[in-house]
Amino acid sequence: MSEVILKRFGLLGKNISYSFSKGYFTDKFKGENFENCTYENFDIAEIDSFPEIIKNNLELTGLNVTIPYKETVLPFLDKLSKKAKLIGAVNTIKFTKEGKLKGYNTDYYGFKKSLEPLLEKHHKKALILGTGGASKGVAFALKELKIPYTFVSREKKENAIDYNSINATIFDNYQIIINSTPVGTSPNVDLYPLIPYEYFTEKHIAFDLIYNPAETQFLKKAKKNGAQIKNGLDMLIFQAEKAWKIWNK
Repeated sequence: MSEVILKRFGLLGKNISYSFSKGYFTDKFKGENFENCTYENFDIAEIDSFPEIIKNNLELTGLNVTIPYKETVLPFLDKLSKKAKLIGAVNTIKFTKEGKLKGYNTDYYGFKKSLEPLLEKHHKKALILGTGGASKGVAFALKELKIPYTFVSREKKENAIDYNSINATIFDNYQIIINSTPVGTSPNVDLYPLIPYEYFTEKHIAFDLIYNPAETQFLKKAKKNGAQIKNGLDMLIFQAEKAWKIWNK
């Protein structure tokens, strides 16, 4: 009788008890009869604890990576896929047969696949709220879709405008507004990015990478002014399935 090989997967992040990934993969393993697979959260206060996780969990096959470690995990990896290197952020790690850690980015794929069906001719430019690891995957997807974009940061930077610069003219020029910040995530559901929501119209798309709650204040306020809204749930499912393929190829 051949020995059953246990495959362990997990999520690396901070304060991730709310995580979508654990529930999603646990249900997937049950529904598709992957009896030898488990998925768990690796909730660490600092990225410096990451090597300990590797050392103490020898059966690990793959990891997802979430806020705030999508960029800071890079120095701990042996290799990066071409796209992860270009993006500069990782949300999927594969443990290779040689015992090496290879980083991938499936965020950009999930976002692109989720946004594409909403696009119409008048959606010409995008505004990305936030400049963290998640925003980099979004920017890469927009580049592939040939949609020019601008980052919005708390402070004006070389490649970003600040929140105070967003006015009616900006809304006229940018028809896709994407929240890539964690502002508004449960349990802080009353918070929202500080932008002038009155300038949203039915010509705009408001896309929030947050999926919990399903309708954030950002989305509610945009919808009130006629915008088409989309949360991050489909994006997460697409990126999770892409990660599953990477781990098992």
